[in-house]
Amino acid sequence: MALAGGFAVLALLVMMWRWGGTVEDSQAYFDTARYLRGEVPASELRAPFPYRLLAPAVAAAIPGDTRQSFALLNWLCISASAIMMALTVLRVGASRKAAVIAGLMMIVSVPTYWYAPYLLTDPASICARAAFVLAVLSGQPWLAALAGVTASAVREENILLLVWLLAMRRISIPAGLAALALAGAWMVAVRWWLIPGLPGYVWAPSIHTVLTALQDVRSLASLATAVGLVLPLALLGMRAAAPDTPAAALRPLKSLLLLMVLPPLYAALCVRVDGRAIWGLYPMLAPFAAIYCASLLPRRQV
Repeated sequence: MALAGGFAVLALLVMMWRWGGTVEDSQAYFDTARYLRGEVPASELRAPFPYRLLAPAVAAAIPGDTRQSFALLNWLCISASAIMMALTVLRVGASRKAAVIAGLMMIVSVPTYWYAPYLLTDPASICARAAFVLAVLSGQPWLAALAGVTASAVREENILLLVWLLAMRRISIPAGLAALALAGAWMVAVRWWLIPGLPGYVWAPSIHTVLTALQDVRSLASLATAVGLVLPLALLGMRAAAPDTPAAALRPLKSLLLLMVLPPLYAALCVRVDGRAIWGLYPMLAPFAAIYCASLLPRRQV
């Protein structure tokens, strides 16, 4: 409990600098939450952001000012993500030191500092991914399926979590197909039923977009800072993972990581991307990075 409380306080300190801010994408998600409260008409909504309905819907359901409710939801998601990463590391038999480092990596990072205070859906997506990873490594396929369905309702690309769960035979074929059908039904309902007249959107690859992105200093800087220490340490941890060690138990995350890299790679061909593309991979990277980092620290003499 003390560790969980510490993570929550630290997350609040990191996020409070721009609590509830709105800019670019975050304004679109904020407008979606306001629409669900009847504060703005549907004509104010901008695709594809209303497709990612669950997080704005939960924020709209929380009593109080919409802006404050959305920011509160993001803080809870970041805090929960850190707690679940710590639990994941403990679940595979790593030390408490590694668990603390895993939680800190989810909070003390440039993406959390820069993006989490804004009214975005990324914190909820990362939280659902962290829950999925914890459930998988805990041998709880039904909880993993629930986390996957929830994650898919937050952001559409998370349906790949369910594809991985089924492809890796972590769940029975009927159950996996049912989870995929449920996630797909939610997306169809959002697009054509829950929000009448929602505009369409097509992710169309463009060479011009790619060339422009390569000259966008802000975008490249955002990606570089999101890489930070987490990605290099995670890659070193994957390489150093020996059999019969806690890191070896993380092996399933490698294939999951490779699959979840695909959406941001495709997005980079279609729209401007930033550090959030890498931030979303932290639930698969942080356990490797934390265990490796803990192995480098001197052990306390008894």
